[in-house]
Amino acid sequence: MFIVSLGHYLPEIIVPNEYFEKINGLTNDWIVARTGIQTRRRASKDENTNTMALEAVKMAFNGLPFAIEEIDLIIGATYTPFDTIGTISVMAQRHFKLNNAINFTVSSACSSFVNAAEIAEGLFASGKATKALIIAADHNTGYSDDTNQVSGHLWGDAAVAAVITKEKQTDHDIEILKIITRGLGHIGQGPDGVNLKPLNGGLIMPHGRDVFIHACNYMAELTREIVASQQMTIDQINYLIPHQANIRIINNVAEQLNIDPSKIIINIDKYGNTGSASSAIGLSQNIHSMAANATIVITVFGGGYSAGAMLLKKY
Repeated sequence: MFIVSLGHYLPEIIVPNEYFEKINGLTNDWIVARTGIQTRRRASKDENTNTMALEAVKMAFNGLPFAIEEIDLIIGATYTPFDTIGTISVMAQRHFKLNNAINFTVSSACSSFVNAAEIAEGLFASGKATKALIIAADHNTGYSDDTNQVSGHLWGDAAVAAVITKEKQTDHDIEILKIITRGLGHIGQGPDGVNLKPLNGGLIMPHGRDVFIHACNYMAELTREIVASQQMTIDQINYLIPHQANIRIINNVAEQLNIDPSKIIINIDKYGNTGSASSAIGLSQNIHSMAANATIVITVFGGGYSAGAMLLKKY
């Protein structure tokens, strides 16, 4: 499989840490020390998960080496839908007139992008599709409570889109060497660690310590596993793009892997936790500055719980 094109969208509204000191007493120094976040992006009143998704797709379609009508699979990935029926995949199909595509949206919290890519891999293998549009978008601030001192300051809004094909299309494609995912609903606090119950409150993190421990362990474990599956070592990885949930998680994973900090792509400081889009945004923003033949690992952990990793090769 190959990533042919990437696009991302970040809302224009920037919310600094000082905003939270005014409404819940958390200072800039406290937030930075515990999360690494300095600012985050917030969707405007006219934006939502669907509108952000469409903007990311527009960017991904720019310069595509084949007609968009050839896309035969659309997979949305989100846990914060604007509409649970008119989802991001449905809206993309309608807006871009991708009339011949299989279409659905999935959710595994912040692992959703990696799970969507793995589903595309399966449909490619079955012969049901050859060209996929994967869209991850989360409107976290639409569901969160800014006054919540535990998690209200963590969230950002964003979207990312990737066109993934079964066969190589250009000399600049990114090869997906391996995808692995892990369902982890049985460990720790599981579904209670982070939850979003639309009919009973919003996006909350009642068991942050439990999330922290398992995110650190599984993001490192799956990175080691996916690298070893290709008879490689951690030293051969040029870039690590972890899910952007917390700088302390990222630092812990880096320490476990004994990986050079200069190899780690970080955007949580500017954007906050952008959910299922976060690591793929890191790829979209940095891929053009990466050297040819670079090897890249994306590693993620999602509430519920779930985890996943992708091993990529840039040509």
